[in-house]
Amino acid sequence: MKADLELVKDVKAGDRQSFSELVRRHQKGLYRMICRLTRDQAMSEDVVQESFVKAFQKIGLFEERSSFKSWLYRIAINTAHNKLRARRAETVNIDNVHVSIGAEGERKLVYRDLQKLVAAEMERLPERQKMALSLRIFEDLSFNEIAQIMDCPYDTAKANYRHGLLKLKSALEDTEWLKNLRELDEGEIVKLKEMIVEVDS
Repeated sequence: MKADLELVKDVKAGDRQSFSELVRRHQKGLYRMICRLTRDQAMSEDVVQESFVKAFQKIGLFEERSSFKSWLYRIAINTAHNKLRARRAETVNIDNVHVSIGAEGERKLVYRDLQKLVAAEMERLPERQKMALSLRIFEDLSFNEIAQIMDCPYDTAKANYRHGLLKLKSALEDTEWLKNLRELDEGEIVKLKEMIVEVDS
């Protein structure tokens, strides 16, 4: 299997099929990351599609000093920010929906409530701290990749992540969040808990 940069060279040489392979490799992760930024499924789909179009159109400008993924993510983040600026005021509130559920359903709702709480606290973080935290926790990116995406030095990316994590930990310590979390063993929340609990290590 060819590496991304090999596929990029093929695309620059006129092989469109290689770009289709790049799309296949990165579209799910890119969509997931943009959904976290926009909280809007339709907008995220538009951003991802537009980002791949821009990447294809500008592939000749890609100098291959960073990974293709970092370059693509930076295009997508800039595209998402532009769309968010144009539609800043729209939110949907479903907090007042009440349903009768069983034990398993209740457990899932607790999990979703915890996700909402984390998401709400992350939204209060400064933009660059929120971005570093999202890219590190939810996308498993290295600090080198985060620095490339955020167009900043490595130490700055790491500092933004750490400051964001400390603020998030502080905001959540006064809630039942950590206590409830110990009863769960699911995906992102558990991973986030481990990183928060171990932040001082």
